[in-house]
Amino acid sequence: MAAPMVRAAPLWWSLWAPGSLLSAPRKAAKRVGSRWRSGGGGLLSQLHQRGIVQDVFPAAEGGGGLQRLLESAPQTVYCGFDPSADSLHVGHLLALLGLIHLQRAGHRVLLLLGGATARLGDPSGRGSGERGSLSAEAVRNNARGLRSSVHTVFANHHACFCGADQPQAPLTLLDNSDWYQGKGLVDFIDTVGRHFRMGTMLSRQSVQARLKSPEGMSFTEFTYQMFQAYDFYYLNLHHDCRIQLGGMDQLGNITSGYEFIHKVTGQDVYGIMVPLVTSASGDKLGKTAGNAVWLNKNKTSPFELYQYFVRQPDSNIERYLKLFTFIPLPEIESIMVNHGTDPGKRIAQKRLAAEVTKLVHGKEGLESAKRCTSALYHNSVDVLETMSDEELQELFKGASFSENLLEPGTTVLDLCRKANAVPDGPRGYQIIADGGIWINNLRVTKPEQVLVLKQHILTNGLSLLRVGKKNYHIVKWLNMVT
Repeated sequence: MAAPMVRAAPLWWSLWAPGSLLSAPRKAAKRVGSRWRSGGGGLLSQLHQRGIVQDVFPAAEGGGGLQRLLESAPQTVYCGFDPSADSLHVGHLLALLGLIHLQRAGHRVLLLLGGATARLGDPSGRGSGERGSLSAEAVRNNARGLRSSVHTVFANHHACFCGADQPQAPLTLLDNSDWYQGKGLVDFIDTVGRHFRMGTMLSRQSVQARLKSPEGMSFTEFTYQMFQAYDFYYLNLHHDCRIQLGGMDQLGNITSGYEFIHKVTGQDVYGIMVPLVTSASGDKLGKTAGNAVWLNKNKTSPFELYQYFVRQPDSNIERYLKLFTFIPLPEIESIMVNHGTDPGKRIAQKRLAAEVTKLVHGKEGLESAKRCTSALYHNSVDVLETMSDEELQELFKGASFSENLLEPGTTVLDLCRKANAVPDGPRGYQIIADGGIWINNLRVTKPEQVLVLKQHILTNGLSLLRVGKKNYHIVKWLNMVT
């Protein structure tokens, strides 16, 4: 979180003082279209070719004004995330990648956490149902999680995809609660609200969708676009930020910021829209839709993230390689040609999964995902021996985990009973004899066989026990000496 700014006078007075920005003559915003036409070989055109930039705002001159601004000098570009959960998810990843591409081109990246606006709830992209209210403490905890997600992704990008000595433009994280704390509602409505017109606010697509929903729209949601517009103004004033990046569902909010800043200052600002990532059914990926794949390894393990992209259908792969990786476009074409010779090998999916997992979880996370994949799908005992107990628990979620002392003469039956994998008495003995037990991917049929190191007990001190097809038990031997 940025350090609080020290002011000699309240913010609202400083904005309205003679000669300040809010007291400047107003200028009408330009009438602009909604579709950007790419052209030339500039940064925007390159990102458009990858599919990362879907649209720009305003669309006048085919986006030429924005392109000239990006070419004139390093710019500050911001993207906002409301901490309504304690982690970002795959649905946010494309916005982060858009920021990273801009950072690679030498521009300053500013990421804004909506510590204040998260308590209002953004109606954009929500056909029905208002976001639940969050306490101030919950928002603060969530914001800490989002900071961690962002720093991890940007650090992994620098470590895995850039040269060690390659300089990076700065990344700044701010929280909008810093400038809303202690500000009165009447002051805000007086100084900011008077610049917004009801007809324009009501015409926003997000507002129309919510008004037509059975639940309707609360005043809290309705004011959200005004707060986001002010955020853009504040960052423009204090950080010389002239570009906002967001998903296509943020077009209305970005437009509000453009109109507000243009009325108050006469300055041109811009928006860059990235496409929304949707599921195979067309639903927006996110926690509300119940299909979130998180960027926090404690919520979605590296193995689960890797498998999410490995399982993508062929119809998504070329597009996803362009969107979610830094692989040059000619190399992507080559990957797709190789993939087409034998789609069953999922060459393109595996490359996609590796690149994304490395960005989100680093090289160690990718190696962990590959170990888990080999252990689960290739029955590799060698790989099991390299896995930590944490990795096994991630891989076999729902498996019981127990720690036991290894005593001389411990048998297969003893192991099964210590893990509570079989019932006591003859029934448990019979399950083993009938071949219903696997230890470290090997079927066992002799209940009284003494456990053998490197066969029943891995060199990392673990035993993976399976009963039937899906019931796993993990046993860690505390006193094992190799």
